[in-house]
Amino acid sequence: MSRTRPGERPTQADRRARSRDALLEAAARGLSRYGYGHLSLERVARDAGYTRGALYHQFRDKQELTLAVIDWGIGTWQQEVGPLIERETEPVAALLTLARGHAVYCRRDIARMAIALRLEFSGQDHPVGREIERGYEALVCLCEGLIQDGRRAGAIPAGVPSRTLALAFVGALEGTVIALAGHDPHDETLAARAVGGVLGLDSAPIARRTDP
Repeated sequence: MSRTRPGERPTQADRRARSRDALLEAAARGLSRYGYGHLSLERVARDAGYTRGALYHQFRDKQELTLAVIDWGIGTWQQEVGPLIERETEPVAALLTLARGHAVYCRRDIARMAIALRLEFSGQDHPVGREIERGYEALVCLCEGLIQDGRRAGAIPAGVPSRTLALAFVGALEGTVIALAGHDPHDETLAARAVGGVLGLDSAPIARRTDP
C-alpha cells in the first residue's frame, strides 16, 4: 500500500510495493483459473500491467511467486474479513459473517485458488502444497473454535464432531462461492445460507451486505 500523500511523488519503495501487489493479485487470479502447472508468468505480468522482466525482478521463479501469493492471500483475507468476524459477539453470527465476508473477498476472481492448489498438490511433499495446507488448516481451526463456542452457548446443535463439522463448513463455503462466481450479491446471501444448513441452524438469517 502506498504511503505517499496527495501531491507527493511516489518513492521507489512505493512503486515496488504497488507493482508487487498487482503481480500477486494477477497471479492469484491465474492460479484460480489455471492452477500451478499451467500458470504462465508472462500472462501474469501482462495482466498486472507489467513486463515479465519486472516480475522476475521481484520473484525468482513460479514457486517463489506462488508461495508469495498464498501468503498475500492469507494476509489480505485476515485484513478484510478478520475484523468483520472479530466485531461479532456471538459465535453463530461470527460464522455467518465469515461466510459472507469470504464470498465478498473472493469476488476478485480468486475463489478457486486454494482448492485448485490443494487438489494439484494432494499427496505431494512440495513447498506450495505445504503452505496451502497451512492456510487451509488455520481456517478450519478458526471455524472449529467458533463451532465449539456456539455449542457451549447452545446455539449450534450437538452431534457431528466439531472438527468434522468445521471441514464440512469450509467445504460448503468454498463450493458455494466457486459455483456462484459473478453472481453478486446472491453469492454473499447464499454462502451464509449454505453454511447455516451445515451448522444445523433452524433458519440461517438473511445475510446483510458486508461490502460498502
